[in-house]
Amino acid sequence: MTETFFFYDLETSGLSARDDQIMQFAGQRTDMKFNPIGEPVNILVRLSDDVLPSPEALLVTGITPQQTVADGYSEAEFAKILVDEIFTPSTIAVGFNSIRFDDEFVRHFLWRNFYDPYEWSWKDSRSRWDILDVVRMTRALRPDGMIWPVDDKGNPTNRLELLTKENGVDHYKAHDALSDVMATIAVARLISEKQPQLFQYLLKLRSKKEVMNLVNLDEKKPFVYTSGRYETEHQKTTVAFPLTSGKNGNVVVYDLRYDPAPFIGLSTKELTDRLYASWEERQKDNFVKLPVKELQYNRAPAVAPLGVLEQGGGWERIHLDAATIDAHKKALLAAPHFAENIRALYEKRKEYPVSPDPEAQLYDGFVNERDHVRIESVRSASERELADFHPSFDDERLAPLLLHYKARNYPRSLSEDEVVQWESWRSDRLRTRLPGFLKSLQTAFSQSDDDQRFIIEELQLWAESIMPTDDA
Repeated sequence: MTETFFFYDLETSGLSARDDQIMQFAGQRTDMKFNPIGEPVNILVRLSDDVLPSPEALLVTGITPQQTVADGYSEAEFAKILVDEIFTPSTIAVGFNSIRFDDEFVRHFLWRNFYDPYEWSWKDSRSRWDILDVVRMTRALRPDGMIWPVDDKGNPTNRLELLTKENGVDHYKAHDALSDVMATIAVARLISEKQPQLFQYLLKLRSKKEVMNLVNLDEKKPFVYTSGRYETEHQKTTVAFPLTSGKNGNVVVYDLRYDPAPFIGLSTKELTDRLYASWEERQKDNFVKLPVKELQYNRAPAVAPLGVLEQGGGWERIHLDAATIDAHKKALLAAPHFAENIRALYEKRKEYPVSPDPEAQLYDGFVNERDHVRIESVRSASERELADFHPSFDDERLAPLLLHYKARNYPRSLSEDEVVQWESWRSDRLRTRLPGFLKSLQTAFSQSDDDQRFIIEELQLWAESIMPTDDA
């Protein structure tokens, strides 16, 4: 099948893919030259009555829970649309910061609605891409042809609404999903026109095999790496070096901007303290970060060979030089124990405690083939059939997940015992989140203008309507 882009964006009830929900999904399919195929998609998804949304998020999007209940699809209905009509074979799913944010929400959404959470992004020639890192690398290496915005302090910024403003792109309503989709398409088209060689090169990096041709431990060599984890003053770009193996077949890389000498002699404990330092610890004046990070091959990282820095003042723009890189690389190679120490740290990396919430257990393991068949049966069952449907799942996560699926999408399928179980879970969840919600609501109210008061009032009414009776 012919490849197509599907540009998409989400508006959500908050920032946590584990705890929040998709409220709006928008997208547009295009051919590989960005010509629209079909009509744009703009869907509201019904917010569940166990979710207290973030007031900050809703003040940005302007979407109220009541709107989603009145005009939205259920999650089960939307999941079917997403899999059957949106992420079709040979689709390249692409957004602006989608790999780190939107894709996480899609995976958790599909998980709790009994779809495979991964197939949408790889099976049948599907793939995913992210325009944000394309923007970052273009700005760092090939900035000609575009106007690059700065924030109110004069610092470089790649915010979508500022990119579109500076480059004369129509972006009528920033943080509206469909408007952001159209803006992302316009920015992608602009980069492909002004820097076609770089654009096409980065597009190929959707394939982890392409990334591994450049970044691997069999043939270690420095490479250019653009990532949101690197400093803004250096255009989010550095020269990195494959250091050691990471989790799940990935690779840990060292930032050659920094002399490895201060780190090579550190003890395992000292390295651990640096690597896993809290945000507060990192803000201290005497804190020196450990310049390593894990590169994930399947996240379309923006990487390039060193030769790209030889053109158009690339070294100067990222404030590096070949002599420094060579010296730091030699120091790393002369201390192989350092790479081994870092490998051990990543192997013993602290894992999140297992959550009692089945919806948050997506990454606790893969579903076996027998349960895959049972999962398909769940999706195919009608509300009446679900009432008497009790599959014997091998995976202990799936039985409680089925209760949540039925309660949210087909509440009439619940038995009396299941209603009691669901209401107990829902009540505990809401009571746990209510104090933080009320605090955020109060802060939002104190900082709001007249136009925002309506959103805040709707949020208050929503909270009152979904709280358990004895808390109302």
